Amino acid sequence: MNREELKTILPHREPMLLIDQAEKVGEDEARGSYTVRGDEWFLQGHFPGNPVVPGVVLCEMMGQACCVLLAGLPGLEGATPYFTGLDGVKFRRPVLPGDCLEISCRLVKQKGVFYFAQGEGRVEGKLAVSGSFSFALVAPKDKE
Repeated sequence: MNREELKTILPHREPMLLIDQAEKVGEDEARGSYTVRGDEWFLQGHFPGNPVVPGVVLCEMMGQACCVLLAGLPGLEGATPYFTGLDGVKFRRPVLPGDCLEISCRLVKQKGVFYFAQGEGRVEGKLAVSGSFSFALVAPKDKE
């Protein structure tokens, strides 16, 4: 799915849409990517003269890639995924302008409306970020 297709399943919009493409691979795995252009809002001031993608933004990128697995789950069509936790996140190398972050994630558990996943991001095959995260899928409220 390209950015326009992702907008049909993600609630995110620019400047918070932080993946360029994503696809479901099997039942419980997804892959996605984002190429850092260098002019993104999150690089302004992080750090002057040495721009580095903030770790929290890398986590958001992994989360958005994982959302392709959550889209269209039976009974939860149109539900909004909310981050509920991050655990064991490790940053192994900086992600810089010009880098393409290749993301892979997989669902590992589900309990009610909570979904648990593991993900990692690599640049040129080298691990940049990894961690576990969870989401709550909140169904849309009925319009009155």
